[in-house]
Amino acid sequence: MSNLVKTIVQDFGWIHLSLGLMGNTAFFVGSIFFLPAFEPLKTLGVWLFIIGSFGMLVGAVGRLLVDLFERQEESD
Repeated sequence: MSNLVKTIVQDFGWIHLSLGLMGNTAFFVGSIFFLPAFEPLKTLGVWLFIIGSFGMLVGAVGRLLVDLFERQEESD
């Protein structure tokens, strides 16, 4: 792995969890905006779904990199 990725994985692993949690929150709020009482906010709900999905994806990829890096260090 490159030095930049190693630094991010080692020193900023909490960022991946934070991005995942923010993504989950955006996805949840977006779900609420699809309820009939919030009909005018449906478009915002779609955007929150998109942003939330991206946040969850980035968080999952970051977690994968953390796991791969730790596994690589154990085998060295």
